[in-house]
Amino acid sequence: MIFIVVKFTIRPDRSEEWLTLIDAFTQATRQEPGNIFFEWSRSVDTPDQFVLLEAFESHEAGEAHVNAEHFKTAMTWIPDVISKTPEIVNVEVDGDGWSQMAELAPRGQ
Repeated sequence: MIFIVVKFTIRPDRSEEWLTLIDAFTQATRQEPGNIFFEWSRSVDTPDQFVLLEAFESHEAGEAHVNAEHFKTAMTWIPDVISKTPEIVNVEVDGDGWSQMAELAPRGQ
């Protein structure tokens, strides 16, 4: 599985609309064969910062993602709303999605 974390810093005047702006891209990516998850989160410390967690079944699925038309389209307008170059961690890990945390569970289970 390819696991990717990307930190996006959005222009302050565009950050409130970011999740709406990126929604079509998000939904299209989630429909891609080989996509395991594609989830956005907003920083509680830095309101203009959003973190994307994404995973793909294989390198081939990741390559298909960056060659998809919706990816290419997003790359044409995202530079207009980010305030700095995104930071990325891209690693290959064993597994095929989320696992349960061994150290913690709801009390009584």
